[in-house]
Amino acid sequence: MPIPDDVVIRRSARRTRSVQARREAGVIVVTVPARMSAAECERVVPGLVERLRAKETSSRRRSDVDLEQAAVRLATELAADLPLLTRLRRVSWSTRQNRRWGSCTTSTGEIRLSSRLQTMPAWVIDYVLFHELVHLEEAGHTPRFHALMRRYPQHDLAKGFLHGVTHAQAHEGWETDGDVDSADDESLFS
Repeated sequence: MPIPDDVVIRRSARRTRSVQARREAGVIVVTVPARMSAAECERVVPGLVERLRAKETSSRRRSDVDLEQAAVRLATELAADLPLLTRLRRVSWSTRQNRRWGSCTTSTGEIRLSSRLQTMPAWVIDYVLFHELVHLEEAGHTPRFHALMRRYPQHDLAKGFLHGVTHAQAHEGWETDGDVDSADDESLFS
């Protein structure tokens, strides 16, 4: 596979085995060991460039409009039997939520997701969004609420991911606005 035209190969005498791709001023720069052959570059570089582009695409931050579209998709795909969309009024990011991942005001149909989620994988954001959507049907964290949440395909994985982030924040010197050490899953949502 040929190396794309918008990629610059930079050879480094300091590198012996590793290769690195990064974006500099709008151009993808791949740094390779000075002794790497042209054939080896053609074999390795395209895959590395594709991984970088995929990472850039997946890390694009969603807008409020994107969140609303995701809410419609999740409600339609996972809860078409529930009147969630008739109750939903607004979905937005919130910079004021430092202790919770999301919240839902059932009386107004407004959902807010913590802006701390913006750098997380889309499937984690969708999990939190679905959690808050389900609150439009079931206000508390009841057995029915948890049964509805199980509809989310990556429920356990996303829940574990968020527990890991919470643990890391509490134990590795990350900034937090309160004691999340003893927080259970329910205290991280509305």
